[in-house]
Amino acid sequence: MIKQTVINEMNDAELLDKLEVEKVGLIKMKMGHQISPLDNPMKIRVARRNVARLMAEISKRNKTK
Repeated sequence: MIKQTVINEMNDAELLDKLEVEKVGLIKMKMGHQISPLDNPMKIRVARRNVARLMAEISKRNKTK
């Protein structure tokens, strides 16, 4: 899980890079889970929430510009 304080300290480029990495990881996890169940399916929820946190921070920053 990515803490909000860490997200706040990232610059815009780092946020976009991290978002792309998290999205790819989430897609791979979902696909893998469909083929054979994950040991801990809660990882999907954590990854989905990380993506949402990053997207929320990006949109918040874009509103203030």
